[in-house]
Amino acid sequence: MKHPIKQLFGQTAVYGLGIVLPRLLNYLLLTPFYTRVFERATYGIVTELYAYVVFLLVILTYGMETGYFRYASNSEQKEKVYTTVLSSLFISSVLFVGLVWIWVRPISSVLGYSQHPEYIKWLTAIVAIDAFTTIPFARIRLYNKPLKYALIRIVEVSINIGLNLFFLHYCPHHTDAQWIQSVYNEQIGVGYVLISNLIASSIKLLILIPDILAAFRSVFELSLFRKIFSYSYPLLIAGLAGTINEALDRILLKHLIPLDQNPMEQLGIYGANYKLAVLMTLFVQMFKYAAEPFFFSKSEEKDAKKLYADVMLFFVVAGLFIFLLVILYLNYFILFIGSDFREGVNIVPVVLLANLVMGIFFNLSIWYKLTNKTRYGAVLVIMGALITVIINTLFIPRYGYVASAWAHLICYTTMVIVSYAWSRKHYAIPYQTGRILAYIGLALAIYIFNELFLQEINGYKNLVALLLLLLFSGTVIWAERKTFNAYKS
Repeated sequence: MKHPIKQLFGQTAVYGLGIVLPRLLNYLLLTPFYTRVFERATYGIVTELYAYVVFLLVILTYGMETGYFRYASNSEQKEKVYTTVLSSLFISSVLFVGLVWIWVRPISSVLGYSQHPEYIKWLTAIVAIDAFTTIPFARIRLYNKPLKYALIRIVEVSINIGLNLFFLHYCPHHTDAQWIQSVYNEQIGVGYVLISNLIASSIKLLILIPDILAAFRSVFELSLFRKIFSYSYPLLIAGLAGTINEALDRILLKHLIPLDQNPMEQLGIYGANYKLAVLMTLFVQMFKYAAEPFFFSKSEEKDAKKLYADVMLFFVVAGLFIFLLVILYLNYFILFIGSDFREGVNIVPVVLLANLVMGIFFNLSIWYKLTNKTRYGAVLVIMGALITVIINTLFIPRYGYVASAWAHLICYTTMVIVSYAWSRKHYAIPYQTGRILAYIGLALAIYIFNELFLQEINGYKNLVALLLLLLFSGTVIWAERKTFNAYKS
């Protein structure tokens, strides 16, 4: 039988098929495509609209995904929990679409899209479908079917990419064809990004119908819903605050950068360069998808705390390796975005570290989830949101998107420090803090060495970068040889 940590990282790898592969396809195909087919200001529209998606998904799922894992794991009422949670999300998603579509004109006017209210309609439908389908996907994860999860995600993203290429590349070059004229309107422009997404999300919904119909095996139970919602609503507050940390800058940049500095262009540059941290983002996301059900399922075991501590160590080491890989070979990574967007490459190291620290915070969050003290999570993330708002508001007018990148790092670092301190009191896990800080220090030292001494090297730069990666990896393997040997079986 596999050791639990091997099982976790094995599932992380398989979930990577559903998370990393589709997003890598987005990264390798759509990001270079968008940053070459759109002007910087137009790509800024895409960046802003999808920032709203992040906020709306948190609101429409209102913490119920984690609530589902909490009450369905190790429970004889798995199907009843599933039916109750899925029914709740169906009702709220339908109400959301109906209300927004009724008030679409004033809403689009407030958001600055009065000329394109259809953008808001399409965006609303995308969010509603994605929010509703989070629970069928959660069920797939709970029953340890990562391959099924991966295949559905890959189909969805492949359709999205194919339609983007069709509408934004093929159609504009074949407008003489009559059948193209019947499906393509040049005036829609960037709107085809949303149309492609909406069609892909709708097909995903159709594929998930068998899993959705499984909800009919049981009945909605109001008392159970109240219990799950009571657990989950603090996570909604935490999720909203976390979304402020993650996506508010994309909205504020448009309003706080002086008009003479072309705020939509700056937003486009920021969004494109933020994507260069995609390897770290994907690693953290696929780990989260595998880790949350894993953490809950192992909570009753006697060595659970040691297991959580070792997971944290391995997570940080893997994240630091990704950080160094991207930084040492950044001259290759920047080729994936258009040349007009590359002036913002200086934010990439900051964004990479911010995403790694966010992953550390997720690891730490297990203490308040297992002790049912989710209100502490809400307080932590609200604190982070306040830091994000203050830094962005004060410094965007002067430093632009650079201030936003640093706001992420400062926010998540503060949250980690406070969460760690509280965890020592409520659910002490024996994290190897000294070693973790030492490895972070080594990675930062390599980064600084690279910035100071390797930028002017031409012929041997790649070889030196490889040697630095091997230095970091060899140091960790040697220092943790006992820990690694313990998990060989």
